[in-house]
Amino acid sequence: MHPFTSWAGAFYMDMTELIPNLFRSEFSKIVSVLCASFGIRNIELAEDIASDTFLSATERWSLKGIPANPTAWLYSVAKNKARDHFKRSSIYQEKVVPVLRSEESDTDVESIDLSEKNIEDSQLTMLFAICNPSLSSEAQIALALRILCGLGIDEIASALLTSKSTINKRLQRAKASIREQKIDFQAPVGKEFEKRQENVLRIIYLLFNEGYYSSSVEKNTRKHLCLEAMALLLLYLKSVSSPDGDALMALFCFHSSRFEAREDEMGNFILYEDQDTSKWSFDLIQKGEEYLKRSARGESISKYHLEATIAFWHSRTNDIEKKWPPILQLYNQLLQIDYSPVAALNRTYALSKVKGKEIAISEALKINMDGNHLYHALLADLYQGIDKKASQKHLKRAFSLAQTQSEKALLQRKINAT
Repeated sequence: MHPFTSWAGAFYMDMTELIPNLFRSEFSKIVSVLCASFGIRNIELAEDIASDTFLSATERWSLKGIPANPTAWLYSVAKNKARDHFKRSSIYQEKVVPVLRSEESDTDVESIDLSEKNIEDSQLTMLFAICNPSLSSEAQIALALRILCGLGIDEIASALLTSKSTINKRLQRAKASIREQKIDFQAPVGKEFEKRQENVLRIIYLLFNEGYYSSSVEKNTRKHLCLEAMALLLLYLKSVSSPDGDALMALFCFHSSRFEAREDEMGNFILYEDQDTSKWSFDLIQKGEEYLKRSARGESISKYHLEATIAFWHSRTNDIEKKWPPILQLYNQLLQIDYSPVAALNRTYALSKVKGKEIAISEALKINMDGNHLYHALLADLYQGIDKKASQKHLKRAFSLAQTQSEKALLQRKINAT
């Protein structure tokens, strides 16, 4: 059960926190089950029913209090709303019933299966259905992050480094394509299955990153998003033998092991080098090592293998200085197979540890990330002890670009210390 769905959590959690967190964990499940019953072509209708369910929860719970089992209440109301809609709508008779009959299915609103197993199966099927190659890669990712993961438009735009209007257009086009091309709600088989795996893993990877780095909201560590990503990946790995998936889970475990050390009691962000390692979860580190070993059975090395191995080195608390040469080598490999400015920036930090700040500054200045606060924060660090004015200039620039109060507080402390 999701940690936010227990009665204890519901009792102590303020409504303003409970509803959004339940939306995160249950919206996609409701949509997936409805689509499993009535076809992915009715995805917009499923979204409307799920959204209306949460609106009803907000209205009713604020008046009569939170029910003993909020999740069960949501599922019951969603099922009732689906039944009421189809009873009064010609859509059911004119569009849904013929589809169900043509597929020789006896599914109806009354028999919607809300068992835990069917919810899991529906979510996994939804994940693969959305990753249909007839949809553009960008549309697949945006649609999955919205429908399956419950991210808002702002959060998707932030995760994909694009505008809200672009995301809205992608979602509209994707849903139109699903209807026009009569895409089925079913998991692919054979070679078609293999084609979709890459996007499935990328979607889960983006969801975890949005939770771990949280560039679009005030709170830096949003554990529930990371937990949802890990839950989706576990669902995937239950059904699929995937070295890349194992490597991705290893990466998630290593990152998650530092959750408790990344913020202080006031919610202020703590840099990696300043973290109290006694707060790291060594059980998660061990689990990460197990997944990393499992991932080695494949015949190729993916970006997830390299990032997980880098995270493994960062999880080591002994021989700290000896870790930087292998980390630098891993970043060199990563940039060769999947270049990104962020990876290049991280490589620059490793380069400074191996070859010194002057060489790292020269490399950093070649990266085009002037609008990124992390870029200027790194340059400020590299210039420290070399050029005080340049260091201060980049710190102030980083502060002006930072998006969360926690990031701004950290940078302000650095500015005050210079």
